[in-house]
Amino acid sequence: MEFSPTSQVKPIVFVVDDDISVRESLELLIRSKGWQVETFVSAQEFLERPRAFVPSCLLLDVSLPGLNGLDLQKSIATERTEMPIIFITGYGSIPMSVQAMKAGAVEFLTKPFNDEALLTAIEAALARSQTALASELEVQALRECYASLTPREREVMVLVVAGLLNKQVGYELGISEITVKAHRGKMMEKMKAGSVADLVKKAAKLHIAPWSRTLA
Repeated sequence: MEFSPTSQVKPIVFVVDDDISVRESLELLIRSKGWQVETFVSAQEFLERPRAFVPSCLLLDVSLPGLNGLDLQKSIATERTEMPIIFITGYGSIPMSVQAMKAGAVEFLTKPFNDEALLTAIEAALARSQTALASELEVQALRECYASLTPREREVMVLVVAGLLNKQVGYELGISEITVKAHRGKMMEKMKAGSVADLVKKAAKLHIAPWSRTLA
């Protein structure tokens, strides 16, 4: 997975609704705010659209032909975490809205809805998407740094993150303290870590398993 910084592209608002009049009115409203918009008549049609690595959100009707809105929400829950969902419906119920919100929807609006309320929800959703993409981009860069480490440098990193001093790292790995210092210096440089605290944060974002003597 590769994508570029998101600040240089216009956010995209995806609209999935089987009512052409709703799609057209929403398209005009969204474009008036300077955002890109793409409309779809069904969940299946939307799923055929490749994932877009730009800030985005999804305006999703609950009642759709074939796969309904709640089912679509479930199907993309783990694949498109950077794309918040705003539900729109003509006959929403409390249980339905609770289900949607528990599954991560940012808003549940009943037609006819206030334009300003919708635009506010979209703006908040796009801001959330921007943050999620930035975080994903950071993790991608960290993975590339970690991939550049040698096996020994990775071993040193795990022990340093665990709080061991150079002498202790050497003891655990069966190498001299001078050798540890050399590996540690290269590892810190490759990981672009300015301090041990910085390295610990990076390791946490990479979900690197913590070291313990029982696992060593």
